Amino acid sequence: MGLVNGLPAHVLLVHFVVVLVPLTALALTVGAILPRAAQRIGVVLPLLALITLASVPLTTGAGEWLEEHVGDDALVRRHAELGDGLLPWALGLFVLSAVVWWAGRRTAAAGPAASGGTRWAALPVRAAAVVLSLVVAAGAVVDVYRIGDSGAKAAWHGGFSKNATGTDGDSR
Repeated sequence: MGLVNGLPAHVLLVHFVVVLVPLTALALTVGAILPRAAQRIGVVLPLLALITLASVPLTTGAGEWLEEHVGDDALVRRHAELGDGLLPWALGLFVLSAVVWWAGRRTAAAGPAASGGTRWAALPVRAAAVVLSLVVAAGAVVDVYRIGDSGAKAAWHGGFSKNATGTDGDSR
């Protein structure tokens, strides 16, 4: 994917990733910590994670196209290297979202008749899901931040002045 309406597709697609990864991370975390929330969110959780997962390779593919169409630059190379590391985090968000959704469905199917012993037996599994969800969600969000920061530096280095150059009505 190269251009969309005359703009590099990467510049447009990156906005999906910047919004979807933190949103999916938040939904996953809430669903893992609060099983009732996972039940209420329902199938939206894994679908959101699937869309997030699909948006990552689309965006990185468009980024690779853009990288080939800009001059050789260490900042661009660093941004591309960091961008390649997001897919495993997005995959982790998807897998854990599917697990949390499935566990929420299973808990709902058991209903209030589930015995206290069954709930306690599932406690270590639930605790592991919460911890893994927190780790993967935090890792994904931090990675998106690092990638975005490196992309902004690559795009804007030397492209602006710290002093205003236009006239904005202020006559100092």
